[in-house]
Amino acid sequence: MLRRAVMVLAAVLAAVLAGHRLLPELGGFTPVLESVLPWIGLGVPLLLAAALASRSVPAIVATLVPAVVWGVLFGPGLLRSPPGGPSDLSVATLNVGVTNSLSGTAVRTLSEGRDLVALQELTPGGPAAKELNNRYPHHYQVGTVGLWSRYPLEGARKVDVGLGWARALRAVTKSPKGEVTVYVMHLASARPGETEFRDETLEAAGKLIAEDESKRLLLLGDLNTATTDRHREDLVPPLTDAQQQAGQGFGFTWPARFPITRPDHILYRGMTATTATVEEAAGSDHRAAAATLRF
Repeated sequence: MLRRAVMVLAAVLAAVLAGHRLLPELGGFTPVLESVLPWIGLGVPLLLAAALASRSVPAIVATLVPAVVWGVLFGPGLLRSPPGGPSDLSVATLNVGVTNSLSGTAVRTLSEGRDLVALQELTPGGPAAKELNNRYPHHYQVGTVGLWSRYPLEGARKVDVGLGWARALRAVTKSPKGEVTVYVMHLASARPGETEFRDETLEAAGKLIAEDESKRLLLLGDLNTATTDRHREDLVPPLTDAQQQAGQGFGFTWPARFPITRPDHILYRGMTATTATVEEAAGSDHRAAAATLRF
């Protein structure tokens, strides 16, 4: 009985890992499951232990199937080395946390050496904004999102992603190597059974990007969609993920104490990512995502 149960569960686990995008959304449950997809692999050692206990060679072999599938899906990311080399732009994004009393400390550390810093869940006039206003000559803030730049910003304006209130912006930064159009967004949240609104904001964001003809473009922010979430396909492609191109590991950013998923992203086109990292941020329930890019 144990042998049969192990073999069935191993087959189910392999099928979910390999074919998760074929599963129905089940009222928004499946996209949330996809957000923690790498963690499903923890079922492999549990099944292996059960297979060893059953002393069944077929059961042991069966547990290798989901292990191989997991390795094919996620192994390259774990083994990836950043390409490195010279870069022209250093950027970071952080959901600083609306109740974070240490937000000034968080952004002080984060901004060291950065050309662009994007923040979400800002308190207007709060410690984070004040700290960055003193550090950067150029900035633009819309509601609870903001962008700070070492270089001049032109055409800064709020953009609509279907939230009903301002939580996204667009600006063009005039770096010495050339212009870069920068979007900062904080999209709607996704929870089991409650992903429809998030999906609508993702679709709106995708339309904005698709209609933007800028040669170089950056999208920074808390998009509330994980790297493995099926709905991120509205953005990647056409954009490229800095973490997937130049980061090591999964790059999880939430929750800060023990990250299990990555809702915070640095997406781009017209450039090449040279490094991508995740950094702790004092007081925030998110970690920061950072990257360097070459034109």
